[in-house]
Amino acid sequence: MPTPDAHRRLAESFGLDAERYDRTRPRYPAAMVERIVAALPGADVLDVGAGTGIAAEQFRAAGCRVLGVDPDDRMAALARRRGVPVEVSAFETWDPAGRSFDGVIAGQAWHWVDPVAGARQAARVLRPGGGIALFWNAFTPDPELVAMFAEVYRRVAPSLPFTPWATPAGGTTTKDMAFHDRAAQGLTESGAFGEPELWTHAWDHTYRRDDWLDQVPTSGGYHLLPPAEQDALLAGLAAVIGETVTIGYTTVLTTATRTGQDVSSESSGPALPAG
Repeated sequence: MPTPDAHRRLAESFGLDAERYDRTRPRYPAAMVERIVAALPGADVLDVGAGTGIAAEQFRAAGCRVLGVDPDDRMAALARRRGVPVEVSAFETWDPAGRSFDGVIAGQAWHWVDPVAGARQAARVLRPGGGIALFWNAFTPDPELVAMFAEVYRRVAPSLPFTPWATPAGGTTTKDMAFHDRAAQGLTESGAFGEPELWTHAWDHTYRRDDWLDQVPTSGGYHLLPPAEQDALLAGLAAVIGETVTIGYTTVLTTATRTGQDVSSESSGPALPAG
């Protein structure tokens, strides 16, 4: 895991090219969004780490009223341009000003939030029976592609303290399952949620080579590399893929239901339905 300072710098790097992030990052499975929305007691949703509004836009299309919270004003500005209201703040210290919600969501973001403090903040703003849904798109490509990409990262980007391609064959990344475990533990420790549950949804997306390379700079850590390593990384990846590349994904979802108990007390109860 990166040091706290590196963790902060990684989190802040995404806003350096918010337009590219918004243009290239994959969306989330429509079936997952519909399942979450159907399980909520109402349509008021808070999007934590809303970024450029990718998840918020999908939930608004599904009939929700969405407010975003994000610590990066560059990302928030782009979300606002697409009509998503976003308040700039770290979630743990955000002031809800008495507002409450039927659902709290976080797409590709909860690993930047303190898991216990974040869960307690979510519990404070959720109405009893409301749900929390935390989700990540995890790479699950074929093992041969994983090996090729990992070798490129090791060879040409030695300054990067980790590789995003540390993926066991045929499964979700160890990193993304660790995100679920960490989130679930935080929800449990908060004492305000029922038993967390895990849902996974597998899907594929085929990229043209230039489109795939266009999204590489949006990965955590890319902008921390020296320019020479950035260029070498893009060239190395371009050399090992053809005109198109099909990337397998598994969306990993951690979900739980807010109980009527205080955040400091023990909790038990049903989670949002899992797939």
